[in-house]
Amino acid sequence: MIQGALLPRLAPAIGLFFLAPLTAEYLMGNAPITHVQNLLGLAPLYGGGALLIREFARRTGRGWPTMMTLALAYGMIEEAYVTQTLWDSNWVVGAHTLEYGFIPALGLAGPWTLFMVGVHTVFSISAPIAVAETLAGSRRTTPWLGKAGLTITGVLYAVVALGAGIAQAVYGHHASAPQLIGAAVVIAAIIVVGVRLPRRTTDLTPLPGRAPSPWVAGALAMVAGAVFVLLYAVDPTGFTPWLAEAIPLPAWLSVIIYLALFVTVATMVVRWSHRAGWSQAHRLALAGGAMLTYAWHSFPQRNITPTVPPTRPTSLAEDLTSNAILTAGAVALLLVAALRLRQPSSTGTGDVQQSQR
Repeated sequence: MIQGALLPRLAPAIGLFFLAPLTAEYLMGNAPITHVQNLLGLAPLYGGGALLIREFARRTGRGWPTMMTLALAYGMIEEAYVTQTLWDSNWVVGAHTLEYGFIPALGLAGPWTLFMVGVHTVFSISAPIAVAETLAGSRRTTPWLGKAGLTITGVLYAVVALGAGIAQAVYGHHASAPQLIGAAVVIAAIIVVGVRLPRRTTDLTPLPGRAPSPWVAGALAMVAGAVFVLLYAVDPTGFTPWLAEAIPLPAWLSVIIYLALFVTVATMVVRWSHRAGWSQAHRLALAGGAMLTYAWHSFPQRNITPTVPPTRPTSLAEDLTSNAILTAGAVALLLVAALRLRQPSSTGTGDVQQSQR
């Protein structure tokens, strides 16, 4: 009976543990479903990070501002230390991800750095958390793990992240001391901001007007997501440059568009979420738009130009079949989550008091 009661209690945590890597790597098109064995290595990193961020926010009474800020810190840790892609000019054999918009003083490329910031903050961490919390119903804002679960999750994340980082340092690119120190300072500052953000409050005064329909929120996520992934497709030296010849966009302009995109979307979502009528349906719509962006992006993401080999070598048929299966799975999961919202215990209160939750 203990085991029978334990599994339902841990189901949301287990779901997020695997949903995060499935979204981050498989749904995006980086890895085919035939390489599902790699999920065991990716889950402690992506799933462990998402769980730790989510549990901290919920245990301390904080909400989405904290989770998204810590998701940004997570992405910086992964790209600066675990994989060192921020500094590695030949991360993918045949691609030169740092040549487009390279900043010599910092040793990194502006477009690539902003792309990875958005990838992890939104797609790797925040979207899976939003979907998993929707599926959790009445347990959406409650802790999912006890002390033992938190310890195991933290250890798994630390072991995999540290192991991958050491392997990269030994066999791959070596970032300079100033680069690593500078990244540590930035990451520490982001974490401080995240943990010092205010807890949820119940006495906020709503902004004038009502939040738009969840369909509008989902449309915003789809449009913003399309702009985001297409911006990287115009990078002529990246590993998916399938739009580079058609749209020769200067690197400096790419950086400006990235920044404008982030500011615009953040401003709109913050204002909407502080209006009456904002609910979990809106959060699911935003997450669904992000996941569906990854789903359609997985098809052209496979390298069209022959100069760069696929990040996970597969046949075209295998790649397309995998993308189709994963896209269907994502759509099915979002439909189940939407139906879950129809249950009385899962519906949002629809007022600004829930905006940060």
